[in-house]
Amino acid sequence: MNHPKPVVFVVDDEPCVLKAVSRLLCSAGYNVRLFGSAREFMDYSVVDDHGCVVLDMAMPGYSGLDVQKSLVAKGLSLPIVFLTGRADITTTVRAMKQGAADFLTKPVDDAELLLAVSSAIAKDQAVREAKSKSSEVRRLLGTLSPREYEVFEHVVSGRLNKQTAAELGTVEKTIKVHRARVMEKLKVDSLAGLVRLAERAGIASIAASNESSYWTKVQ
Repeated sequence: MNHPKPVVFVVDDEPCVLKAVSRLLCSAGYNVRLFGSAREFMDYSVVDDHGCVVLDMAMPGYSGLDVQKSLVAKGLSLPIVFLTGRADITTTVRAMKQGAADFLTKPVDDAELLLAVSSAIAKDQAVREAKSKSSEVRRLLGTLSPREYEVFEHVVSGRLNKQTAAELGTVEKTIKVHRARVMEKLKVDSLAGLVRLAERAGIASIAASNESSYWTKVQ
């Protein structure tokens, strides 16, 4: 699969920092976009960009934490590498709890910054690939009939064919037929495969509790 070239968004109100970081990242082959204020970056339409943000913690108007909260509120998962002129344990902890990828103190060592950016981009890629797999799993689940989905629920929650048949008011032979169709549609060949697929879709616990309707789960 071909992925778009990563973008490193650099947000800092100090022109000298923007210039230095941009030069470093461009020399490493990154696609860099510069923003001289938090407001400028927050007004930029980040939709599906792949990469990370190198973000100054202390800026006039909106702080780095404000920007982080804005991204989270928009459902955007770009990893953030924070830069700060002074170490602040409380602020660092808050940033990390919100999902910050790293927290570096200025003046930043070039090698340290490049490593942090590389790690953040790798994290972003991993998250995107996981989301893509989850979407594909849910698409496959959407091909199941309501009865097949009920059988799927029972199978991944550990019930035997005989138990499933009793609970669904049918015979074991019918459950075996449905189970075979489920495995064929979901492109797996074992019970372990079904369970892994349910976990990737984030529905394993739902299947176990059996509380929601079929259409709520697959849409």
